[in-house]
Amino acid sequence: MNIALWIAAGLLAAVALAGGITKTFVPPKKKLASHRGGGWTGDASDGFVRTLGVLELLAAAGLILPAVLDIAPVLVPVTAICWVLLMIGAMITHLRYREARFVAVNAVYLALAAFVAWGRLGPESFTG
Repeated sequence: MNIALWIAAGLLAAVALAGGITKTFVPPKKKLASHRGGGWTGDASDGFVRTLGVLELLAAAGLILPAVLDIAPVLVPVTAICWVLLMIGAMITHLRYREARFVAVNAVYLALAAFVAWGRLGPESFTG
């Protein structure tokens, strides 16, 4: 189970890193809004989109680094819980824009994050 939790956290970290880089460094109004699933960025402020990007970059770090460095590893499940909340917001946003495919993708990310949070707070805790 420990390996499955590492794989899930790694996948989520990769997704968060890719999304974070894109939202932080790609101009939202010009490029992101024209991509599939990015229509919502045309209606959001640049600052809001960049803030989400920074949060995703922090999530990428928070899902991996605390455990690897053995510095406050409890931050891994805390980050996973925050990712669940972020995915709920993403699902609501994509529902409003009638992007069912992205709602389903976000639901998968939510499930992975819930698995990491459950596993790292319970049976495969770093503190146990």
